[in-house]
Amino acid sequence: MGLSFTKLFSRLFAKKEMRILMVGLDAAGKTTILYKLKLGEIVTTIPTIGFNVETVEYKNISFTVWDVGGQDKA
Repeated sequence: MGLSFTKLFSRLFAKKEMRILMVGLDAAGKTTILYKLKLGEIVTTIPTIGFNVETVEYKNISFTVWDVGGQDKA
């Protein structure tokens, strides 16, 4: 009985972890959105080469956000 209560309690109140992959065309604002979520303010960015990975905390959820550099339209 105690083990069941412990499992239920941990599922309800434990920190959850989620992963988000941000993709899109170049200069679409992916990095700007990422840093607005993380820092709460707009920052000046340069084009992303490769990718950025940041962790954003919201309530009891930890989001790992992968910001992948865009690609020019053909």
